[in-house]
Amino acid sequence: MSEAYRLLLCDDHSMMRSGLRRILSDVADVVVVGETGTVAKAVELAGIEKPDVVVMDLSLPDQSGITAIEQIHRESAHSKVLVLTMHDDVAYLREALAAGAIGYLVKVAADTELVRAVRAVASGTTYVDPTLVTALVDGNASSQSRVKDPLAALSERERDILRHLALGYTNPEMATKLTLSVRTVETYRARIQQKLGLRSRADLARLAREAGLTR
Repeated sequence: MSEAYRLLLCDDHSMMRSGLRRILSDVADVVVVGETGTVAKAVELAGIEKPDVVVMDLSLPDQSGITAIEQIHRESAHSKVLVLTMHDDVAYLREALAAGAIGYLVKVAADTELVRAVRAVASGTTYVDPTLVTALVDGNASSQSRVKDPLAALSERERDILRHLALGYTNPEMATKLTLSVRTVETYRARIQQKLGLRSRADLARLAREAGLTR
């Protein structure tokens, strides 16, 4: 049999840690080398034990588990972080992955799911709780859509105003051409600036051209 994966447990509830130890003690290729209930101690133990996997809660008394991920990697670059949390929210999942975790499991998962996650993460494979996979994929697709169309947040009228602005029309000229009041054009322009996060006319015109709005 190959060498066992070495685990460090970090959860502020001692009963939770005991439960995790009990589950993992029956797994032949896993051994728990340390446990703690604080970020500070987890970082210290990671530096000493150099575990293959750190099973980390997010809600800890001294710091957030999210902030701990980078600290653990500094102490033990070899260690991989599997987040084990009560938060079944894709926003927490994204934050954890962005911080450097490669596994995310919700605490209501079955024992077999935990073992599967530990093995996957130890081997360097990203593991996401099955209940969150769909939400993560849908969110990524939505994000990619927004990148492809930087003007997706604009209404048809706002796109029309932006197009005329990029073509060099002044506010009064746009008002005349589009049969609107100058004040209405100014309101639309303010909304466009807010939605796109741009202030200057030059930046707005450049984005419109890059998006193909002036063709």
